Amino acid sequence: MKILFVAAECAPFAKVGGLGDVVWALAKALRELGVDVARFIPKYRGVEDEIELAEVGELSITMGGGPCHCRILKGTHPKGGSIYFLDYPPYFDRAGIYGERGEAYPDSLERFALLARAALELPGAVGFAPDIFHIHDWHTSLVPVYLRFGGFPQSAKILLTIHNLAHQGIYPPERAAALGLPEEGISAITYRGKLNLLYGGIRFADLVTTVSPSYAREIQENGEGLEGILRERAAKGELFGILNGVDYEVWDPATDPLIWARYSADDPTGKAANKARLQEEVGLDPEPDVPLVGMVSRLVEQKGFDLVMESFERMMSLGIQFVLLGTGKPAYEEFFRRAAARHPGRAAALITFSEEWAHRIEAACDIFLMPSKFEPCGLNQMYSLRYGAVPVVRATGGLKDTVREYDPRSDTGNGFVFEEYDAEAMLAALKRAVDLYRRDPEAWVRLMVRGMREDRSWASSAREYLRLYRRLSGAG
Repeated sequence: MKILFVAAECAPFAKVGGLGDVVWALAKALRELGVDVARFIPKYRGVEDEIELAEVGELSITMGGGPCHCRILKGTHPKGGSIYFLDYPPYFDRAGIYGERGEAYPDSLERFALLARAALELPGAVGFAPDIFHIHDWHTSLVPVYLRFGGFPQSAKILLTIHNLAHQGIYPPERAAALGLPEEGISAITYRGKLNLLYGGIRFADLVTTVSPSYAREIQENGEGLEGILRERAAKGELFGILNGVDYEVWDPATDPLIWARYSADDPTGKAANKARLQEEVGLDPEPDVPLVGMVSRLVEQKGFDLVMESFERMMSLGIQFVLLGTGKPAYEEFFRRAAARHPGRAAALITFSEEWAHRIEAACDIFLMPSKFEPCGLNQMYSLRYGAVPVVRATGGLKDTVREYDPRSDTGNGFVFEEYDAEAMLAALKRAVDLYRRDPEAWVRLMVRGMREDRSWASSAREYLRLYRRLSGAG
């Protein structure tokens, strides 16, 4: 069985968020189960610094704006297998993946339409003929639309994974000419008067998955306007929630080359050294017994930053230190810069994206805060569990599926959870964590180590995807 992942991101070559991690790690886990998996992503600027590339084919694709002459490049990773790259510099040789300075590129529709069309022409160019195209999010949701309306052979099957329903690829109908689709194809992806690429993907993919069981249920009621078609797919047994996993070859404090001191559940003492070094590096006071609370996130409304901003001074009054890593909404960036300036030695804001610092914050922090308004899966809470940074989360989506409230009577659970999207509820959960940290250090270590021992690897999730692939191919 041959599977082609088609996506806008794939770590480590192109990563903005969790999508890139998933496309890399899930394909790797499937290869370990004997599945022949390749990936197809755009060749963004700088990819050649990460992997050796060779040209393996050319494509001339006629879109609405005329012909696009593209190269297909291939890289091979010893553990990750084959990665094909769509090389079209006018669209992809840019400073960003989706945009710059907080603004999306205005031609994103054309860029990702080209990727979708090229995915279907890739087999003829390179000889890798997939049985199933596994597409990801709105960026590649035109693959089944082109398959249906673009004159391609209908033998391949399509599985769509929705990583975040909030991003749908919505454009005004006058942009339709750029897609090179017949009128019936344009009509098929028009929803509520606008082009909606994700709607088209949900409608025409053979099966649809999302990245946690809870999120699969939630989106049938609160589906960003797509509840109806999602309920239809669910009623037909064609919508599934499969929890993302963690690639422990990348995210494991026992082997992590990016952190200052290695440690494990069997010997967690090295965590204190990471905390001390981070305090030194970012200008926090060298206080080993003060609980260090961390956040690593895109600075967007979805992630609950309005709750953090509303309650920030009260958070700090709990006697914590705070460190944040991320970029995004300029107003959020400015808030955290100013908050750090108001609390010298106690708060730090790293307004950037850095894989290295993401690992270091997980390794250094005692508590990891994720107060998301919604969270399809979330990966950082699972990274935090392995790194002994006890998660404080809102009960939504994948956070609900992975974090269980600590019960002092039975000494069970792996974190602290709040239900309502409310600053008071978040503050109460954080206070429960801080109180336990201070009051009962032995119970805290047991809680921390229990989370570190959990197995959130990709193996079980990969088996669930394999079951769906077999269903699509008629083999299961």
